[in-house]
Amino acid sequence: MRALLISIPLTILFASAPLADPLPSWTDTATKDRIIAFVEGITDPDSPDYVTPAARIATFDNDGTLWAEQPVYFQLLFAIDRLKEMAAADPGVLTSDVLRAAVEGDMETVAASGTEGLLEIVSTTHSGLTVDEFQAVVRSWLDTARHSGTGLAYDQMVYQPMLELLTYLRDEGFRTYIASGGGLHFIRVFSESAYNIPPEQVIGSIGNGSYSAGDGPPRVMKDPGLFFIDDKAGKPVAIEARIGRRPVIAVGNSDGDFQMLEWTTAGDGARLGILLHHTDSEREYAYGRESHIGQLARGLDEAASRGWLVIDMARDWERIWPSRE
Repeated sequence: MRALLISIPLTILFASAPLADPLPSWTDTATKDRIIAFVEGITDPDSPDYVTPAARIATFDNDGTLWAEQPVYFQLLFAIDRLKEMAAADPGVLTSDVLRAAVEGDMETVAASGTEGLLEIVSTTHSGLTVDEFQAVVRSWLDTARHSGTGLAYDQMVYQPMLELLTYLRDEGFRTYIASGGGLHFIRVFSESAYNIPPEQVIGSIGNGSYSAGDGPPRVMKDPGLFFIDDKAGKPVAIEARIGRRPVIAVGNSDGDFQMLEWTTAGDGARLGILLHHTDSEREYAYGRESHIGQLARGLDEAASRGWLVIDMARDWERIWPSRE
């Protein structure tokens, strides 16, 4: 019997063995088929679309793409919670109307302050610490804070289908990067445990910083102010500077990701731009064109003409959260 098995070519012996589904939480729709067909095409050495392993780069937005972003960005919720703690210790930290409104829970005033007000909240709560100290504060918050709608820890509100896509791509020789408008040092706290993306493969917005070694151990400080915003046209600039290669796949969910997809798919050879459209009000949220968080209008208007793939969350995902459903 052993001799008989040895004599049978392996291609025949295993011809009928079914391949494991790389995206089991995805519904069997044209969306899933297109992703798998694209990956198979660029990883097949005999395909005209073949991409060498060294060039297999995929970039993912974070807020609204890898984890949820409603009712407001989770990093803003962290900043408000930290501001409350800071104000309890020293009320003098509340030096403006927007800071006082944030502590009082007056989100209308915070929203009306626009980007300038949000940056003031972030600058106040994200500075005056070393990077290590700041990240320890973030880790403590993630360990204790819970989402008001689901009751889940924020780093549990990651999308199971996207975790599968990340794993699938890495299994096929891709390096996966985060390219987010969120804070670099904030995301690095959980990127490896949540997504298996190491800190050095996170690209994000950066605050001012400084190095000091004169009055104690050497340290990198987080200083007030913003050095670089990794959003919209900033994303291709940061990706090129950090990676040095144009991605083969770019995945986002809002018009803030438009330029990342535009630049990615303008490259030579096979490229794929993917947008996640939040259409599931029962299991998550439904929003897009009119949303103040994660607005997606231009992307929807131009996706078809640019050959981008739009994921319909309600239709294309059988499940959303890793720990539920």
